[in-house]
Amino acid sequence: MGGTTRFGTVFDLLGDNYTREILRVTSTEPKGVKEMSRELDVARSTIYRRVNRLVDLGFLHEQTKTSLDGHHYTVYEAAIERLTIEIENGELGCQLHPSDDAASRFTKLMEGMSDI
Repeated sequence: MGGTTRFGTVFDLLGDNYTREILRVTSTEPKGVKEMSRELDVARSTIYRRVNRLVDLGFLHEQTKTSLDGHHYTVYEAAIERLTIEIENGELGCQLHPSDDAASRFTKLMEGMSDI
């Protein structure tokens, strides 16, 4: 990620309200499909279709977690922080800018605490 992405693909993807809402709710914390379905009042099948596409295109990270009772489940987190539209040599493109990963966020948190 971080490279130029096909303009049409990105705008087709972001033209869908459900996709935008999934990116919005996963930008603050990782969420599972069941949680997104409840929060957005959207069928799980709809969420799964959008999530699969977002993961394939690098817009979401997926991670498998284990619940206290030993069951596995997947959560998703927005993988981009910013999107830049580019026009170069008569061509339209998009630059995806990745969001901080969890390790970077933890490091920033710890650095901030050392100032206290």
